Amino acid sequence: MIKLTIGNKNYSSWSMRPWVLLKQAGIEFEEVLVRFDGFGPQSQFKTTLRGLSPTGKVPVLQNGDLLVWDTLAIAEYVAERYPECELWPHDAALRARARSVCAEMHSGFNALRSACPMNVEARLPDTGALIWRDNAGVRSDVARLAALWRDALQASGGPLLFGNFSVADAYFAPVCSRLVTYALPLPDDAAAYVQRVAALPGVRAWTESACAEHDFLDFEEPYRLHP
Repeated sequence: MIKLTIGNKNYSSWSMRPWVLLKQAGIEFEEVLVRFDGFGPQSQFKTTLRGLSPTGKVPVLQNGDLLVWDTLAIAEYVAERYPECELWPHDAALRARARSVCAEMHSGFNALRSACPMNVEARLPDTGALIWRDNAGVRSDVARLAALWRDALQASGGPLLFGNFSVADAYFAPVCSRLVTYALPLPDDAAAYVQRVAALPGVRAWTESACAEHDFLDFEEPYRLHP
């Protein structure tokens, strides 16, 4: 059985992607959660990952002696190993587009990710309202998300970005969670897509586990400590 090492579900957006991908696809895996206690070289988190992840980060997928790190590499490995799950679109053009939007999410939307850290269990509409008012980069990122989702849904016919569930939906699940946490304004079609993603069984399972952690980490939530 493959093994997936992740961080705190409430905070680790990178871990959420492959976990949701595996869970929603019905692929059995062993979960290993390494708690965030800090990211210095002597932290328990870094000590635990030493020798497992060459980057010292989560997630890491392990299959026997094989280690796969980075969420894009994990997604590609899982899609190749389990072709019956059809995790990329059949159509070559849609498949190329799906890979393009995943790569854009992987490397972009930095203003949104920086200003709105992942926090599944929280509801921070007042914080979100201030961010929306003061941060033009966040407004630009959200506008791009809405346009990207609209184009993909129109091209595929929905209900998810490329028709059925795919790597792309797993990739955007964490940002959907951020949009809910901070109650950022969305066009109706984008808000409807966020709701459909939140309703996926794999996403619901992650959300429920994240809310059950009750593990407040002050270094992950400076916006709560200094309102």
